[in-house]
Amino acid sequence: MNTPALSIIIPVLNEAAGIVPVLERLQEFRRQGAEVIVVDGGSADATVELASSLADGVTGSQRGRGRQMNAGAARATGDVFLFLHADTLLPSSALSLIIEAVNNGACWGRFDVHIEGSISGLGMVAFMMNWRSRLTGIATGDQAIFVTREAFQRHGGFPAIPLMEDIVFSGWMRAEARPACLKAKVTTSGRRWEKHGLLRTILTMWWLRLRFFLGASPTALAREYGYIPHET
Repeated sequence: MNTPALSIIIPVLNEAAGIVPVLERLQEFRRQGAEVIVVDGGSADATVELASSLADGVTGSQRGRGRQMNAGAARATGDVFLFLHADTLLPSSALSLIIEAVNNGACWGRFDVHIEGSISGLGMVAFMMNWRSRLTGIATGDQAIFVTREAFQRHGGFPAIPLMEDIVFSGWMRAEARPACLKAKVTTSGRRWEKHGLLRTILTMWWLRLRFFLGASPTALAREYGYIPHET
C-alpha cells in the first residue's frame, strides 16, 4: 500500500507573536516527509521572515483564509492536504493517523479539538464542538481539516469568502462522504474566548452562523466579527 505524502498548509496574518512555536512543532513532521507551506495574507509584522527558515515554502495571496488555503494547495506537492490554523498544534501522531484514515478509504476528515486557555468552560465548548461535528459531519478550521488532493480539486477548493469557508467546504465534502472524525486532539488557542468572554463568543458565533445560513453577506458578517476582508 502506498504511503500518501502530506502537505501542511497554514494561512497566516500578523502571527509573528506565535508562529515560531507552531512551526517548530512541525519540524518532526517535516523529518517524516511532510511539507509545510505558509501562506501570508499581507502581514504587517515579521511573520514572513520568522516563518521562512521553518517552512518548505512561504508564499503570499490575497487576504482571506479560503483564498490563502487555496493558494497553498496550488503550490503543495502532497497527495493529502492538511489545513492548519496558525494558533493550533497537532498531536504527535497526526501524520500516521491521517495516513491510516486515507489508506482506509477516507477522502477527508478532521481531529477532535482541545481549547487551551485560562477561563473556565472551554472544555465544555470543545466537547460540544466535537460532538456536533460527529453528529452533523461538518468540521471547522479549528479541527485541522485534511482532504485528499483529488477530492479537494474535485470540489474546487475552499470558497473565496471571508468567513464560513470551512463550513461551506465541509458541506460540499459531506455530500460526497462523511468525514473521518479522529479522536486524537489538536490544541487550539482560546484567545478569542478570553478576549471577548465565553458566553458572548458563543452567542456571536451562533448568531453569525444563523445569519449566514439565512443568506447574509459573508463580507458584512466578517466585518462584524472584527475581520476586515480583502475588497475585490
